[in-house]
Amino acid sequence: MATSKIKKDDLVQVITGKDKGKKGKVLSVDIKNHKVLVEGVNMVSKHSKPSMTNQQGGIIEKEAPIDISNVMYVHKGNPVRIGFQGEKKDKVRVAKVNGKLEKID
Repeated sequence: MATSKIKKDDLVQVITGKDKGKKGKVLSVDIKNHKVLVEGVNMVSKHSKPSMTNQQGGIIEKEAPIDISNVMYVHKGNPVRIGFQGEKKDKVRVAKVNGKLEKID
């Protein structure tokens, strides 16, 4: 399985689209489809019928997935690129800040 540079619970910033500049926590990552679900970003209206779980029904606001290429990891308040350093068991994510590598995890 491929390794993703963005993981669940990371703080990310949207770099393109209608929500450009917004920051939020990653709720889930879909590596197969290259999508992420970010808290409070790309909100859509979903119409739902009344059911046992939602007695009232009506219009619900919820997050929709966005492409993983449209977000950047936030490191010390600034969006940065992510890379990997090391091999196999020693492999760690690093932030590429001003030409230097800073360990994230």
